[in-house]
Amino acid sequence: MNRDYKRLETAMRDNAERTEEALTRLCACEDDDIGLIFDAERYSLLGGGKRVRPFIVNQVCRMLGGSAEQSMPLACAVEMIHCYSLIHDDLPCMDDDDVRRGKPSNHKAFGYANALLAGDALLTNAFLTVSEAQTLSAEKKAEAVRLIAKGAGDCGMIGGQVMDLIGETEELEIEKLLRLHTLKTGALIKCCARLGCLAAGYYPNSDEAKKLSLYAEKIGVAFLVVDDVLDEIADEKELGKNVGSDAGHNKTTFLTHYTVNEAMQYARELTESAVAAIADMNDNGLLVDLAYYLLDRKN
Repeated sequence: MNRDYKRLETAMRDNAERTEEALTRLCACEDDDIGLIFDAERYSLLGGGKRVRPFIVNQVCRMLGGSAEQSMPLACAVEMIHCYSLIHDDLPCMDDDDVRRGKPSNHKAFGYANALLAGDALLTNAFLTVSEAQTLSAEKKAEAVRLIAKGAGDCGMIGGQVMDLIGETEELEIEKLLRLHTLKTGALIKCCARLGCLAAGYYPNSDEAKKLSLYAEKIGVAFLVVDDVLDEIADEKELGKNVGSDAGHNKTTFLTHYTVNEAMQYARELTESAVAAIADMNDNGLLVDLAYYLLDRKN
């Protein structure tokens, strides 16, 4: 089925522009003595991209009756976390990738040590951004810090990266590979949905947050399944990064266990489950389109 993504793409472009403006303000620091670190942070943070995670935060908040003004600090914080993870993921000690979004990776542009520090700084600044948010109550700030730390920490994104590294030296069974995907990408995307709910006044134990969390977790795993496929079959220029790096590192991926067609069928099933989780929620159209857009993407 061919889907029309024009409305979604317009909404995503608008959100990306607003997010870019907010991030630019947040990283406008200048200091001649340590200017290099700010340059390294901005190089990756303001380097473009679809801003999928901020879009989820802001769109979930809007969907539940809130505004992007309320949720934007949380959207920016989670994008900082995501950006730091990409900088570190590209390092020689991790995936050793020289290209990101069509340009040299941070460590190729600024050196290994400065890239490492830039990632550390972005991680730290994410929590600073939450703590200084004028649109959130103290209670919401505290809960946001908890959600981000849980999604990005050792039992979330970092734990998934640990399993990813293990998968370079031993073949992971499919159950462990699913857990890897759930932690490495699914946990932070699930966090995005929860942050959007929180900004609108819905805490994680609410029915709304539970449905949206399940939606986000499913599209997060589907996202990585598609990533595994694209790493095998995509055009490098269109993808904006090196292809074949998973095979080069002998990583366990979905293509270790499935053919391309089987992997994509599984991604479709995950996407359908995600859409079903929010089927009875009002104003869900953009999130439904996003789920299929991520499934159909070429980069």
